[in-house]
Amino acid sequence: MEHTTPTTHCCGTCSPPAPHEQHGHDHQHGHDDHGHDHGDLPSWPRIGAALVLALGAEAAHWGQAATPALHYLGMALAVVAIGLAGVGIYRQGLRDLKRLRLGIHALMAVAVTGAFLIGQWPEAAMVMALYVAAERLEDQAMDRARAAIGRLLASAPATAQVRQDDGRYASTAIEAVPVNAMVRVMPGEQIPLDGTIAEGFGSIDQAPITGESAPADKGPGDTVWAGSINQQGLLLIQVNKASGDSLLTRIVRAVEQAQARKAPTQRFVDQFAKVYTPIVLLLAIALAALAPWLLGWSVSDALYQALALLVIACPCALVLSTPITIVSSLTAAARHGLLLKGGSVLEAAHRLRHIALDKTGTLTTGRPSLQDWQAFDHADAATCARYARMAWAVASHSEHPVAQAIAQGLTAAPDQAIGTLTALPGRGVQAQMADGTALFLVNLRWAQEQGLASPAIAAVVNAQAAQGRSVSLLATASQVLAWFAVADTLRPHAPAAVAQLHALGLQVHLLSGDHPETAQAIAAQANIDHAQGGLLPEDKLAVLAQLQATGPTAMVGDGMNDAPALAQADVGFAMGGAHSTAMAMETADVVLMHDDLRRVADTVRLSRSTRNVLWQNIALALGIKLVFFALAVTGHASMWLAVLADMGVSLLVVANGLRLRRWRGLAD
Repeated sequence: MEHTTPTTHCCGTCSPPAPHEQHGHDHQHGHDDHGHDHGDLPSWPRIGAALVLALGAEAAHWGQAATPALHYLGMALAVVAIGLAGVGIYRQGLRDLKRLRLGIHALMAVAVTGAFLIGQWPEAAMVMALYVAAERLEDQAMDRARAAIGRLLASAPATAQVRQDDGRYASTAIEAVPVNAMVRVMPGEQIPLDGTIAEGFGSIDQAPITGESAPADKGPGDTVWAGSINQQGLLLIQVNKASGDSLLTRIVRAVEQAQARKAPTQRFVDQFAKVYTPIVLLLAIALAALAPWLLGWSVSDALYQALALLVIACPCALVLSTPITIVSSLTAAARHGLLLKGGSVLEAAHRLRHIALDKTGTLTTGRPSLQDWQAFDHADAATCARYARMAWAVASHSEHPVAQAIAQGLTAAPDQAIGTLTALPGRGVQAQMADGTALFLVNLRWAQEQGLASPAIAAVVNAQAAQGRSVSLLATASQVLAWFAVADTLRPHAPAAVAQLHALGLQVHLLSGDHPETAQAIAAQANIDHAQGGLLPEDKLAVLAQLQATGPTAMVGDGMNDAPALAQADVGFAMGGAHSTAMAMETADVVLMHDDLRRVADTVRLSRSTRNVLWQNIALALGIKLVFFALAVTGHASMWLAVLADMGVSLLVVANGLRLRRWRGLAD
């Protein structure tokens, strides 16, 4: 297998978590992501209660004409709603105003205060409750990503079987295992530490680390990594890396560092507020103070127009329309099998210039299958059928994924039963048939060692390898009978997905831990622009960094080994199927719930549509308010015009944002 934060209201920066140096470190990190601590945000029950009370205040506001007492009830409900949901935000806004830090919290404080002063207390309560709900969603998304790191470390072996001086083996915490120690790994166990095989042969599933689609046969002198799985054979491994420096730990560290660098994007609303808020406050003060002297207004008229200006300037349209637009987009995406983790993804995806794809489990199915087979020496149909039965008999009794793919691809029933099956480590299997015949299902290395690999046989194997296929040979002790080519296959929609990305003007890259020949062959089948193979997770990070230097880059993956790249990429996409890891899905910004690669192009299209709607809303909100600003400063504004400018524009931009709920993807 090959393998952050939403909404529009961020004004702080993420404080980077300390990297884990070894297993067992504490995974809780304090952070001040949004200019407030977690303690400033209320629980979901309190936010829900605040939303209900804000709706009650709105109802009371509409009914106060018939029943004047409802005026006071509505005000009380609004005050309680703000107290439940946003008292921390409001206090922070007041503190920011005192320090002249006019960010989003200061903007919210001005909006709430201005709305109350002009009698629009239901609006003040609703804006605050919705804002706090968006902040809580953002914090939860970040917490889930941090928790995934802890789960990854918890899944790794905590102990290793270390050989003692007297030859016995003792269970030892991996943090205490020294370099050069000898560690025993039984079949089916996870390798606890990076090292070199000293004794034994095994079939090693390295998919969690390198993304190779099939287990690698390894023996003495070969390197193995912590986190990979020994499927066959008893291994004695000499440790060459301490636990804090293993490849698995470096993956975790890379995820943390990449996430720490990816602070939330400063939104336009917050940037605009740094100029907009002080200008509006100064205009209101100037209008109240100078209008009686310069324009001959009465003091009460000047105060009235200043308050009207504050209400007109209230940024409710911007504050409300942006999350409504984002939520509409996220809802439309979810209906089409796209789980996007917040508005920052929508903001970033429209800028993408490069898409990097993992191979195994992402571009391909991750399940090897028989692609082709032939008998040597121009065997006739009857002989070919007999070879197929012989190969099925051997392959069906082996647990190796390549052998299982051969057995599933052949339909012939065996002529006779197998007596015994013996593993040939690093080479294949030997079957002793009931009639005493010895059959071998092996690789080219075995044939070469036995002197059976003719130039024609080697040419076939090399030609198939150039197509990204793994070849097994059916042989007797004296002759190679047939060859069987097994390969991982493209996902059905992969070529169409790549074509859609090209149509959007994106460059597509394949980054794989599999052999370079295999990566090149798969890339050719999918019409991918560039392909690199033999990459470890840290190599993928280096390639991504090179791509990011030329433009925003996305990564698409499905495995634990993809997590660092998913975290470093400007946008990370994780496959969401049964073969994907929880780590990949937690680290990624987007989860493709139906494993449909065409949804990557859909995400880019949705991001571009969302960006257009957001800028339309900003233009509407500010353009209409400018008209009413002119009315206020010339003395022609009234309270009802102020309310119309504020609520009318809010309704207009919200309706515009809701249009995105009808969005449809290319894959539909």
